[in-house]
Amino acid sequence: MPELPEVETVRRGLEPTLAGVRLTRVEARRPDLRFPLPDGFVQRLTGARIERLERRAKYLLAPLDRGDTLVMHLGMTGRFEIEDGRTPGDFVRAVAPDPKHAHVVFETEPGARITYYDPRRFGFMHLIPTGEVDAHPWFAAMGPEPLGPGLTPQHLAAAFKGRKQGAKTLLLDQKTVAGLGNIYVCEALHRARISPTKPAGRIARAKLPGLVTAIREVLDEAIAAGGSSISDYADAQGALGYFQHRFRVYDREGEACPTPGCSGVIRRVVQAGRSTFHCPVCQR
Repeated sequence: MPELPEVETVRRGLEPTLAGVRLTRVEARRPDLRFPLPDGFVQRLTGARIERLERRAKYLLAPLDRGDTLVMHLGMTGRFEIEDGRTPGDFVRAVAPDPKHAHVVFETEPGARITYYDPRRFGFMHLIPTGEVDAHPWFAAMGPEPLGPGLTPQHLAAAFKGRKQGAKTLLLDQKTVAGLGNIYVCEALHRARISPTKPAGRIARAKLPGLVTAIREVLDEAIAAGGSSISDYADAQGALGYFQHRFRVYDREGEACPTPGCSGVIRRVVQAGRSTFHCPVCQR
């Protein structure tokens, strides 16, 4: 499933085409994705102006001038493609999507066409009154954004206090931090030299500033690289991310730890059904 850097990459790719423009035509080629499309989906969007394009955790949000916000989630295989004549960036190109998986089409007043493809249909779209977004069940209990001012060592200290779960398990909990996923938590914990399995309540407070810094650095670097393309992810221009070539531990089982001076070998363990990659020597 695309994680925060992939969703942010898609947001940045869509923003120049969608932010501040009016939708002149919307086509829903099926009545549902993961969930049924909301009542009046096409009618409520046609003629509406998208005021801006935002991201909250792994969701894309497009507040409209009619008082609703279009909420979009890519699921596992969701992908947007823009057809407006712009030259793609210098990324490896993804395989062209199959037209039979084109489920929603947006056309804008300036003449752009944005198509949402989703072979497995695990993504979804919904319309929520803008004033009610923060209180909606999808968002109400979310923790701070990892790239925002709310993620501080003090916040992590409070979230970890007295907890027996491993640091990785708590960081994947959206109530602790919004939008963090398996890949980037593994990478951040390695940089911060914190064991993913150590009970969070036993992590020294002196290590938490480094963990906050590592989380932000990993996410910023991944966004700059266009995200990580493990299977289906591609950005809004059909480009593949390449941060997967910079992984230090994720999917590197059996390789030497890249930490200078460390003699460890990357190990894979399973936590809560998810693969965790770490170095048992330098991550304590």
